[in-house]
Amino acid sequence: MAETKSMFREVLPKQGQLYVEDITTMVLCKPKLLPLKSLTLEKLEKMQQAAQDTIHQQEMTEKEQRQVTH
Repeated sequence: MAETKSMFREVLPKQGQLYVEDITTMVLCKPKLLPLKSLTLEKLEKMQQAAQDTIHQQEMTEKEQRQVTH
């Protein structure tokens, strides 16, 4: 690459103090929207709810059968 001459020449003081200011600034970026629940978690919850519903139905049918026999 060809070197370009800058308009300003670097000057370091021979006496006194050298002060360097380093300011951290925030960099803005696109917001990343994340789902509150992952798809896998939603599927697992649906499966668990379906299993609980099935168990509840089985318990209800058992209760009904017990009441009929007594």
